[in-house]
Parts: sequence; C-alpha cells; structure tokens
Amino acid sequence: MKKIFILFIIFCVHQNLLSQRKYQLISKAEGINSIESFKEFLSIPNDGKNNDEILKNIDWSRLQLESFGFDFNILKTSSLPLAIAERVVDRKLPTIAFYMHLDGQSVDLSKWNQESPWKPVLKSYDGKKWNKVDWKILDIKENEDLRIFARSTSDDKGPFMMFLTALKILKIYNKEPAFNIKIILDFEEEKGSPGLPDAVDKYKDLLTADLLLILDGPMHSSKKPTLVFGNRGIASITLKVYGPKTSQHSGHYGNFIPNPALRLTKVLSSMKSDDGRVIIPGFYDGIRITEQVKSVLKKIPSEDELIKKRTKIKSVDKVAESYQESIQYPSLNIRGLQSGWVGSQVRTIIPSIAQAEIDVRLVLESDPLRLINLIKTHIESLGYKIINKEPNDNQRMLNNKLIKMTYKVSYPAFRTPVDAIEGIWLKNILYNTYGIDPVLIRTSGGSVPISPFVNNLGIPAIGLPTVNLDNNQHSPNENIRLGNYFYGIETFVNLLSEPFK
Repeated sequence: MKKIFILFIIFCVHQNLLSQRKYQLISKAEGINSIESFKEFLSIPNDGKNNDEILKNIDWSRLQLESFGFDFNILKTSSLPLAIAERVVDRKLPTIAFYMHLDGQSVDLSKWNQESPWKPVLKSYDGKKWNKVDWKILDIKENEDLRIFARSTSDDKGPFMMFLTALKILKIYNKEPAFNIKIILDFEEEKGSPGLPDAVDKYKDLLTADLLLILDGPMHSSKKPTLVFGNRGIASITLKVYGPKTSQHSGHYGNFIPNPALRLTKVLSSMKSDDGRVIIPGFYDGIRITEQVKSVLKKIPSEDELIKKRTKIKSVDKVAESYQESIQYPSLNIRGLQSGWVGSQVRTIIPSIAQAEIDVRLVLESDPLRLINLIKTHIESLGYKIINKEPNDNQRMLNNKLIKMTYKVSYPAFRTPVDAIEGIWLKNILYNTYGIDPVLIRTSGGSVPISPFVNNLGIPAIGLPTVNLDNNQHSPNENIRLGNYFYGIETFVNLLSEPFK
C-alpha cells in the first residue's frame, strides 16, 4: 500500500511538472520554425541614425503584427516615428502594453568575426572560440547552447520575435490572449528616444494601459527567471578644454603653452576618489539604503565575483557594499576621451583641444538638473570659465581656463514597488511555469526610456528580460543563445494565457 502511495505521489508531481511546462516542446519547435523569419528580420540594418533603414524595419514589423490581427499605427514625433499596434480581445478586459525597441547600435565592421553584422551566422563554442556551423544542424543536434550572431539579436529584435512566435502558438491552440494588448515599438531607443516624452503627452489616450512590460535587457547571471522593477535614467555631458588655437610643436612650446589634455584629466580626476566614489559635494544626497531595501537586495543572488571574473578585474569601486547596492546610486562615468593622435598616427604636438564625453546614470531619488548643476559648480570652483558654444579669440585671450560644457537629460529613472500587485501576478506566472522563484531586481543599472509612461500616465512598469547576459549588446559580435530564445517564447505564451488580475 505504501509503495502504491509513493508511486501515486511521483505520478502527481510528474503531471504537475508536465502541466507547468506544457508549452516547452512547442515553444522549442516553433522557435526553430521561426528562425528563417528571424534571419530575414536581422538582415534589415537598423541603425537609428539612418531613417531609410528604420522605415524598412517599420514596414517589416507592420506586416508581421497585422497578420496576427493587430491594428498598426504610426505616431509622428519630433524625431523618428513611434509605432503602436493594438489588439482588442474584449473591451471589458484589462490592457497590457509591451515596450520593445527595434533600432540597434551603430557597428564597426572591422570588429565583427563574420562577413557582416546583418548576415546572421549560427555558431557553436568549442571551449576556446565560436565557430560557424550550418543552419541545418538545428534539426539534428541538441541546440540550446548554439547562438545566432548578428546586430540586434538580443537588443532588441530577439524579444520581438519571441513575442510573435508566442502569438503563433496561441493561434495553433485556437486560444485568444487573456487580455487586450498594446505593443509599443520605439525606433530610436539607442539615441535616447528624443521624441518619446512629447509623444507620450500628445498620444496619451492611445498609449495608456493598465501595465507596461519592458521586453529588453538580459536575465540575471544565475539564469533564473528575472523581473526588473526599475531602471536608472541617463543624462550626458560633453566637456571641451581649449589650448592653443591650432596644435603646436611640443619641442618648441613644451613647458610654455599649457596642454588642454592634462588640464581636462585633472578636471575629471577631481570628481572622483581613487576608490571610485564621486566626491562632488551633495552628489549622493537623498539616497537611503534602508534595512527594508537591503533585504530586497540580499535576496538577489550575488554577481560580484562573477562580474570580476568575466571582466578580468581584481578590485571594484567602493561606492557601496555590493554590485546590487551600487546601482541604487547615481553614477558618473567617462565614456570617451579625445585629444591629439595616438598609435600609428601619434604626433609630437601640444593638442589644441581635449574633449570628454560623460554619462550620468540617474536613480529615482536624484534630480538630473541638480546633479548637472553640482558638476558645473565643481568645475567653476577649479577656476574655469564655463561656456556653452565655441569661444571666439577674445574669450580665449581673456580667460586663463576655458571649458565648454553642454548637456542633455535623456530621461529620468523609474521604479515600481517590488511588492506591487502587478509584480505578484508576474512572479506567480514565472513560478507556475518553471517551479522556481524568479529573481526580483529592484533597479537595473541600465536605462530605458520608460519614465514618461510611469510619471506622466501613471502606468506601473516592470521589465521582463529574456536574453543571455553575455550577449555583447551594443558591442561587436552581438548574439542570442537559442536556449534563451526558446525560454522567452515559452514565457510569453504562459504570460499571454494568464488573466491579469
């Protein structure tokens, strides 16, 4: 009798697991079937700086969504268009909006290990390097660790294809989505979405929803299902220090004409301590890591040692006690420096200018203009005259220290409470699908232009990332792991099937 009871328990557990993963096999099968369409989509270049490329991506996405019964509309903005596709299942049901961007970062063709970033390649890892394999291998080999290499595979065309494939699976099962859907497609996210804030105000009736899900960004390094409840915002600053009006011979004028590169590096180094903390007074004001916040952060599996190992660094900045705690603070990053020439083009000169590009990542508690003004005040305290356009000869002669400072606030941060009912709904879907609690990230270090929806329309927003962490987004050799592609399809099928309460 006891043996029969144990077998019954095993049977029940097995049936429950089958119920949890009922879409797993078809997600993988339809994922493989969708690869040809995915390759076609990836073959359309999508640099946000090229309007013709973006228009082709808009046309492709329109055809796909209209085939699933969506009404597709182009919303004109002050910059590139925004697209919204809507499918109404029942006016009485809630509406969930899904945000994705279909533009990609510019590419340096010389850095890609394939013919073109817009000719997708399938690769397998041999323990040392990635090797190109034939697409036919998808039908005959265990394929979850194979990867597709092309621009925007992960950021962000991959999630769009996962979503389309999930819709196809629902169609195969003759199922309608459990709620109304709005898909918001951004075609200039990589440029900071300059037209989005005004578009949200102008088209608020079209864009409003009960919840906004962000299908962008990588999963946690633990590879567990992941939810992201906030993202940092971003502002950018350009600093330009002036030396001689034209570059001068360093032999003739070294020790006499001040070097703008040296001056700029001193300005930059004065902003941070050796351990990486911003030492501009007031920069971290308003940030409180309470015990409640710490308890949320401690539940996230630590990535500190993995990050050090992956990036090959010995030590980290001491802004906070851990990686997760560090991204609760605003950051000040030098993302580029330029002065004179280097490498094979090096010249014995005192350069005429030195320029730095800075990004400031923002958190919910930090006012972007306040931080920029703190930086401005700090530079002035070093004896610099700040200007906002190129100086004339008179300004050069009258000012010993001259620096041009321009800035732009792309968008502020947003954050939805981790214990919000929308998060509980998503958490239950992921748990019921995969049988494990998802990783709940309070704030992601990256930025997405979602704050206008949250702040202007009052829509709670949560990120549902699906792609592999090591996908090289924004970099050469961007890729997506097929196992993550199949995971995303299965996740979206279960999500679309679950009524929103």
